[in-house]
Amino acid sequence: MDTQSIKQRFGIIGNSPLLNRAIDTASQVAPTDMSVLITGESGSGKEVFSHIIHQLSTRKHGSFIAVNCGAIPEGTIDSELFGHEKGSFTGAHEARKGYFEVANGGTIFLDEVAELPLGTQARLLRILESGEYLRVGSSKVQKTDVRIIAATNVDVYESVRKGKFREDLYYRLNTVPLRIPPLRERKDDIYLLFRKFVSDFSNKYRTPGIQLDNESVQILSNYSWPGNVRQLKNIAEQVCVLEKDRNVTATALLNYIPNEQNNNLPMAVSSNSKEDFSERDILYKVLFDMKKDMVELKKLVAEIIQNGGGNMAHVIADNPQYINQLYQDVDLNNHSSEPTLTIKHPSQNMPNDFNFAHDAEEVEESLSLVDKESDLIKKALKKHKGKRKFAAQELGISERTLYRKIKELNL
Repeated sequence: MDTQSIKQRFGIIGNSPLLNRAIDTASQVAPTDMSVLITGESGSGKEVFSHIIHQLSTRKHGSFIAVNCGAIPEGTIDSELFGHEKGSFTGAHEARKGYFEVANGGTIFLDEVAELPLGTQARLLRILESGEYLRVGSSKVQKTDVRIIAATNVDVYESVRKGKFREDLYYRLNTVPLRIPPLRERKDDIYLLFRKFVSDFSNKYRTPGIQLDNESVQILSNYSWPGNVRQLKNIAEQVCVLEKDRNVTATALLNYIPNEQNNNLPMAVSSNSKEDFSERDILYKVLFDMKKDMVELKKLVAEIIQNGGGNMAHVIADNPQYINQLYQDVDLNNHSSEPTLTIKHPSQNMPNDFNFAHDAEEVEESLSLVDKESDLIKKALKKHKGKRKFAAQELGISERTLYRKIKELNL
């Protein structure tokens, strides 16, 4: 079966080369009994590929059981997978078959396989090597003929390095690696998927169709989609149900897309940080850079004077306001929510033979985050002639955040 036929049969939308390569790999490995390890981010469609492999295999008439390994408590995972005998533990009132016994002759899909406990990993390795296993509480060896397809959204090799996943099991599962590309690597497919989803939901909820303008389509393509296809489908459903204007503009679409902070900032800010802490961290970074620049200037002037720069010393001595500006220092010991910048005159940093024409005064200036935000936003808007989209890019924030800041600051 060719790639296009597989897409039609399993409802796969997209023409990305990475997606086509994954489909081609799945179709080639399907007729064999080789173990497959599917890797990809959450929501990228790993389970769809497990169905492709099973349905195109000789086991298609056998059972297909999908198991979310991360959703089963550690204390019961062995019982779920391998079964148990009556009385083997508290609550085991009767014997029970496990998934590997029920799926004999078929396929088991182990989703989030990296979440398996080490003890369960050892049992799984034995099945892969010999097809044998033991029920919990039994000493009788059971046999099974099951094809194992595993999937994970984490770096399994990194888990191996940290001792959280067995290396021998990793290589047994990874006989054929299959990587599902995230949605952000399939930019040309995003609008195709969105259009298909809104069409389906319009039919389901009996609502008029949705139309996006060019800027809205661009927003869809540029968003990183951390939740991948699952997240895109959810947003398509929200827009289809909640949006009153069926011609969706960029401003309306941004109400459904979560805020996303860019990292084009003076300081890298963790995506897990709250927005107010991120802005304060940026301000501290700026202040530290200022302090560093002042120290370098002090060293430079001191070196000039010590090397006989009489003319330079005369110019500086005749301009006390320049001295005051040049020899200011930054006090960052106060790490309160409103950091302060203290300008002071550190005469101890000057050469012994240098005399100040005037003493610098100690001045304490309060730096308000609100004032700084307002000033930066005004400058960005002025630079880009009021175009908020480009101003947001210049500031390193999302357009939605810029709209909110403009409203909050009454700009």
